[in-house]
Amino acid sequence: MGRRARGRRLQQRQRPDGAEDGAQGGGKRSEAGWEGGYPEIVKENKLFEHYYQELKIVPEGEWDQFMGALREPLPATLRITGYKSHAKEILHCLKNKYFKELEDLEVDGQKVEVPQPLSWYPEELAWHTNLSRKILRKSPQLEKFHQFLVSETESGNISRQEAVSMIPPLLLNAHPHHKILDMCAAPGSKTAQLIEMLHADMNVPFPEGFVIANDVDNKRCYLLVHQAKRLSSPCIMVVNHDASSIPRLTIDVNGRKEVLFYDRILCDVPCSGDGTMRKNIDVWKKWTTLNSLQLHGLQLRIATRGAEQLVEGGRMVYSTCSLNPIEDEAVIASLLEKSEGALELADVSSELPGLKWMPGLTQWKVMTKDGQWFAEWDDVPHNRHTQIRPTMFPPKDPEKLQAMHLERCLRILPHHQNTGGFFVAVLVKKCSMPWNKRPPKLQGNSVQSRQPMQANPADPTAGGAADPSELESKPVAGIGDTEIIERTENVENNGNRKDGVCGPPPSKKMKLFGFKEDPFVFIPEDDPLFPPIQKFYALDPSFPKMNLLTRTTEGKKRQLYMVSKELRNVLLNNSERMKVINTGIKVWCRNNSGEEFDCAFRLAQEGIYTLYPFINSRIITVSMEDVKILLTQENPFFRKLSSETYSQAKDLAKGSVVLKYEPDPTKPDTLQCPIVLCGWRGKASIRTFVPKNERLHYLRMMGLEVLTEKKKEGAVLTEESTASSGPPEDEMSAEQRAEPAASPDAAPGSDPAGAALPQ
Repeated sequence: MGRRARGRRLQQRQRPDGAEDGAQGGGKRSEAGWEGGYPEIVKENKLFEHYYQELKIVPEGEWDQFMGALREPLPATLRITGYKSHAKEILHCLKNKYFKELEDLEVDGQKVEVPQPLSWYPEELAWHTNLSRKILRKSPQLEKFHQFLVSETESGNISRQEAVSMIPPLLLNAHPHHKILDMCAAPGSKTAQLIEMLHADMNVPFPEGFVIANDVDNKRCYLLVHQAKRLSSPCIMVVNHDASSIPRLTIDVNGRKEVLFYDRILCDVPCSGDGTMRKNIDVWKKWTTLNSLQLHGLQLRIATRGAEQLVEGGRMVYSTCSLNPIEDEAVIASLLEKSEGALELADVSSELPGLKWMPGLTQWKVMTKDGQWFAEWDDVPHNRHTQIRPTMFPPKDPEKLQAMHLERCLRILPHHQNTGGFFVAVLVKKCSMPWNKRPPKLQGNSVQSRQPMQANPADPTAGGAADPSELESKPVAGIGDTEIIERTENVENNGNRKDGVCGPPPSKKMKLFGFKEDPFVFIPEDDPLFPPIQKFYALDPSFPKMNLLTRTTEGKKRQLYMVSKELRNVLLNNSERMKVINTGIKVWCRNNSGEEFDCAFRLAQEGIYTLYPFINSRIITVSMEDVKILLTQENPFFRKLSSETYSQAKDLAKGSVVLKYEPDPTKPDTLQCPIVLCGWRGKASIRTFVPKNERLHYLRMMGLEVLTEKKKEGAVLTEESTASSGPPEDEMSAEQRAEPAASPDAAPGSDPAGAALPQ
């Protein structure tokens, strides 16, 4: 098995179920993270205790608290999505309604603990509580709170995410103009945080920056897509590559091809996961130092690949959910040593006030799975050289070690703030990596036909026992930036590619894993499909129509998607070397009977906040009472809406409309965030095309108790429908039945936010 294949297998198999965060991670993790009650298992591992006591990662006198915390269930934590304009409304709703109901509440004679904000997370947007799912279901008040969490998580307004997992994106310090790479992104909670940072200013529909989220596991990439879709951003692209050899991309800058370097890189590598023992109960039984020894090389290769793609002056965060210095400080020390001053550890001690952490270790030893210790590389017998590598040991030279400032690394211990265990290091790039400074060697065609960038020459997992200093002194087998650019231009000029079509890479150049994705086809400027849309919605001349794409090269275009111009640039220039799983947000869907109307495409709720700033007609301003009626009744007649709404709607032709609610600052008790909904103006009625969870979210924000509303007023709310038991959005009038359903259970390609993949 080749090194790359071995690395891919390690990434897929060795990443622990709890390596990422909350409930989005799927079955086992969500149960562990939120249930709190585990099957009986002996939480003992003598080798684990011996190892960490010897390494002295815990301050003197705190060992019992450390082990005690590891044996306790992990508190549930949630994060309010920070970029949406109604984050403050959700926080207000949580604090003044749901949390208040938890005060003085007892379940089985035990007082319920009211959630508390995480002291180090900005603006009280992250909270933790010891409530378990079992407790949530025991009382009607708690069940209501649980329904709120589930519904808001589906809508993308809340992320149920482990507290320590929130730290790396905060330390990246990303801004809306930054180009960001998330190297090992699935299941995607950290990626979601990064997307929020891009959209810090909600008045800017297309930030200059973007997030490219990568994962080696094809199936986990779709989990990543689901997470990203909840945030409806045109600035996210999900790709499927081995992070240790992720291709170097090029972009077009004023007609010239240039290598894409990232401003921020998140390198949350696969790890042994012994910091997740509180929710990943299996780690107690399975823990051995062998896991760390096997993963160290892969972690170092991924970190090195990230450092190569970082722009000078850029910031990279390396993190693991492991406490083991072999996976933590050893990787950082080796990376700093081989960078020869190109990288340095940033001092972030003041960036998250309130967070308790331990400084990184400067001395550690290596232990085999049998309990045998080695203090330095020279002590390791020859027959152990394939398992133990020189990069696993601290640097011998005290001056070099001191200059690295390994104490600037952050190790979070579980007992300090009732969290999981975690490790974070923040690296800043001062100049090019030494092997990238060397001029490319003139090489034969056989060498040139290799992957553009090979893994770092000082491969710590190489089978032989060669001295690493010899390896590092050899020239890199990769190629220079200029050669990459020339080759890209040759590929693009060979006439085999259609303009604006970004398909999957040819199989000869890259071995594909998983499903074959549909191509990304940008709509040509002269496409006759667009003028009727532009006229119908009176789109602003500044509308970036070049950024519209579909996922089919033949037949009728059923869905139109939108990406930012920066991601368009990336897509068009890299389709030969990049496997894209998903990008873009849906902005228009074709009506099944579209030819009957002036425009064949209706608006999609998923992309309405991006599209709305460019729409100048078919906008109906509605009151809060109108919004309540539109979201609770299936197809209300005009007479049920306010006279102001009726006067705006009566002269509009049948078809898709925008329903806009503007808050009234003179009435602070009412909803204080704007709402934009997609609707349909029928013959004598208006309906909304909004996914179920989003409907429930808006109603909740307006003070309607959704569960009781449904029971009490079910017949009234759905008086125009024949059945009143199901949610009103699951049914349609005869007039609308020709349209794609907007119910949450609709097939992919319909409107729900949770729709899987564009068809």
